[in-house]
Amino acid sequence: MLNAAPAGALKGDARVPGDKSISHRALMLGGLALGETTVTGLLEGEDVMATAAAMRELGAIVERQADGSWRILGRGVGSLREPSSVLDLGNSGTSARLLSGILASHPLTAVVTGDASLCKRPMGRVIEPLRAMGGEFQTREGGRLPMTVIGSDALIPVEYTLPVPSAQVKSAILFAGLNTAGNTSVIETTPTRDHSERMLRAFGAELTVEPGDNGTRITLVGQAELKGCSVAVPADPSSAAFPLVAALLLPGSEVRLPNVGMNPQRIGLIEVLREMGGDITIENLRDAAGEPVADLLVRASKLQGICVPAERAASMIDEYPILAVAAAAAEGRTEMQGLGELRVKESDRLAVMARGLEACGVTTEEGEDWLTVVGTGGSVTGGALIEAELDHRIAMSFLVLGSISEKGVRIDDGSPIDTSFPGFVDLMNNLGARITTGAP
Repeated sequence: MLNAAPAGALKGDARVPGDKSISHRALMLGGLALGETTVTGLLEGEDVMATAAAMRELGAIVERQADGSWRILGRGVGSLREPSSVLDLGNSGTSARLLSGILASHPLTAVVTGDASLCKRPMGRVIEPLRAMGGEFQTREGGRLPMTVIGSDALIPVEYTLPVPSAQVKSAILFAGLNTAGNTSVIETTPTRDHSERMLRAFGAELTVEPGDNGTRITLVGQAELKGCSVAVPADPSSAAFPLVAALLLPGSEVRLPNVGMNPQRIGLIEVLREMGGDITIENLRDAAGEPVADLLVRASKLQGICVPAERAASMIDEYPILAVAAAAAEGRTEMQGLGELRVKESDRLAVMARGLEACGVTTEEGEDWLTVVGTGGSVTGGALIEAELDHRIAMSFLVLGSISEKGVRIDDGSPIDTSFPGFVDLMNNLGARITTGAP
């Protein structure tokens, strides 16, 4: 159990861990490349370590160096070996979905599983296009893990239009296309994060991105030969969101967040918070290994509720829990639309956030794919014990809420936080938060 007591102003610099999405992809593509890949800034959370363990089991050499960098010696596209044991991916949906594309395109059989939370999450949206390419999958009812993948090096290329925006589905298809003769194309009508496209190019894949009347077409030329390279992982904007929102909401706060990834498809939360009146200054915008990064200076602000339309969802889908916390302290109503994807995350995030906010004295209205939060215009009551349902983002969001509340907030289990943000409690407390283990 973790307890977040009411806090004063937050001050200082906060270097958050490396980007989770980029870290996963660096390990996977490094394992598929020929030669050596060096990764600096890798997120060493449980989710990414699950990917590292899986790539080792598939034959890649993945080692942490004394200076904190990571060295990967890949086996080449199409040359991964059959795993000798079950691939246990813990809580990592990204690992499960992206690896499905890699496994399906190799002549091997692999069994994939995860923890109780991951085994509840549907895999059907990834399995459907990969089956169309020729991969075979056996799952539990509802397309859920554990899952057996029977791969092949004779898949056929597809042209697949994403039915819902999903960078994970897009990436799984493109990764399968690496070892597939011909051109594999994904068409997305709503842009999603493009870390895979950027990194595939960095490793030497031939890939084009073309806008069209029916959406953006991403085309990969198959039977690629990837070459090892250097990857510098920026700070994760999804992790930066927690100290950022806390600094906005606690009077007198001023926090600097250095080297944060500013990929255009990942900064929806920053844009929304600035529209709400948040004082967020973007400094030293620059390019690092193909990804835009910047330093963020955040000062306490009075926020106003706004309407966040559905088209924003793809660029900030992981940040809605912490946005709901910001909305709770804003003046007026904040309406968030297009949130159906939140119901199939580590938990039903939409329902869990609504229930937890109500328990803390915040009025909410919830629909199938929308949430309205009626802000208090200042601090919230708090005082609740929140069941985080093994969801790291739910846990961190309510710890931030506890910091701005009158009575504090308790979290039943803070252990899932390490899946994405190891050191979260220490980082927040070093800025001035008051998060402790156990009941208050």
